[in-house]
Amino acid sequence: MNPIKIILTGATGMVGEGVLMECLENPDISEILSVSRKPSGKTHAKLKEYLVPDFLSISLNDENLKGYDACFFCAGISSVGMNEEDYTKITYETTIHFAQAVLNQNPEMVFNYVSGASTDSTESGKMMWARVKGRTENTLKKMGFRNAFNFRPGFMKPVEGQINVKWFFKPFIWFFPVVFPSKSLTLHEVGIAMINAVHKGYPTSTLEIRDIKNLAI
Repeated sequence: MNPIKIILTGATGMVGEGVLMECLENPDISEILSVSRKPSGKTHAKLKEYLVPDFLSISLNDENLKGYDACFFCAGISSVGMNEEDYTKITYETTIHFAQAVLNQNPEMVFNYVSGASTDSTESGKMMWARVKGRTENTLKKMGFRNAFNFRPGFMKPVEGQINVKWFFKPFIWFFPVVFPSKSLTLHEVGIAMINAVHKGYPTSTLEIRDIKNLAI
């Protein structure tokens, strides 16, 4: 397999940082462009950073995004305390705008989107965040990427050495995977599965926990 070049978002969050750390150490990745509002705090020969104040301000013809095989979209925000309009702007509009920008520069790109367990593909359920995530997933699948995969992880154990782990999350790191193994993953597995999705593909575009584990082998 030839090493791939990827664009990664969310490097300053827990999921993005964990996936970034896996990619930095993985020989199947030759180059990483981290697109973020803030520096990741990491330095590595593979890593370049492109700092933008607002993803919606990125030009749909931005040549800084050109020359990549895949995008690992790990940026996201909790819906707690948010109304649907604001959550839609951040979760749907921002993601789709960014996806269009990278697709314009890389027509053969694979797009991996970190969604969430219980996302609502019908876009009509009672949970606001699940509807919005479902709409985002559905739109990405129709955009024309070589492949667009929606990752729906549950609890994710951080990679050793991660900095971006919320204090309230830490007590569950060892407890949750033992008690609920079928609902748990490691960010190492998520990172490996994303890389394998580019090289190998997968029979379904929506990857639940068991699919992510299978693809990480």
